[in-house]
Amino acid sequence: MSIPRRISRAGAFLAAGLAMLAPIVSQAPEDPDPSRFDDQIDAFEQWDRQNAAPLHPVLFVGSSSIRGWPTAESFPEIPVVNRGFGGAHVSDVNHFARRIVVKYAPSAIVFYAGDNDVAAGKSPQRVFEDYQAFVDLVHGALPSTPILFLPIKPSLSRWALWGQMAAANSLVRAHSEKHPLLLYVDIAAPMLGHDGNPRPALFVEDGLHMTAMGYALWTRIVAPYLAGRGSKQTEEAHGSGQPDNHR
Repeated sequence: MSIPRRISRAGAFLAAGLAMLAPIVSQAPEDPDPSRFDDQIDAFEQWDRQNAAPLHPVLFVGSSSIRGWPTAESFPEIPVVNRGFGGAHVSDVNHFARRIVVKYAPSAIVFYAGDNDVAAGKSPQRVFEDYQAFVDLVHGALPSTPILFLPIKPSLSRWALWGQMAAANSLVRAHSEKHPLLLYVDIAAPMLGHDGNPRPALFVEDGLHMTAMGYALWTRIVAPYLAGRGSKQTEEAHGSGQPDNHR
């Protein structure tokens, strides 16, 4: 066989391989456009310009499970800032992290996201890598800040996706065990009943978002990790008290 024929055949094999790979690549979902949250992030910053901000608070960040958590009432002895925004992917949190996380120089970060990522078709590895990017971003600016990862929760409406969610959780858990500043706080297992299924009483009608009982469970689990963090000292006040959904 001549050299040109060999090259031609090798090129054919390469083209065939790329053709087989193309559908796989095309199926990997792109990150959603974070600009859909611009108004919400602007509202957070507007509040900050008009009100007092706690010094070195515990910063809660993530998707709607964070947004719906009454964190100020749940942790009354701890200065908290809640920067949850519904529908967020981990990539969205990363995009806005400097504006809604790093700027507060938090004493600790409580992180919940990944739920919407898996529902949108992202792989467990993708969720894990995006979380690693969040950790790198935070520790690049705040190298001694502990980050508490709340695993993706088992829910009624997304139960069919639980295998992938659990796989993402396992990747984060294994990684966290190697780093003293990364804590995996298991809120997922206690949300399962004796039958191994999500406990209905923890969810509102949509089967995804949580009831007061669900948040009470999370609070009991997370509280020991936050005990003694920070004080109620604040920066100079610029306005009225912070509304509940911003705390």
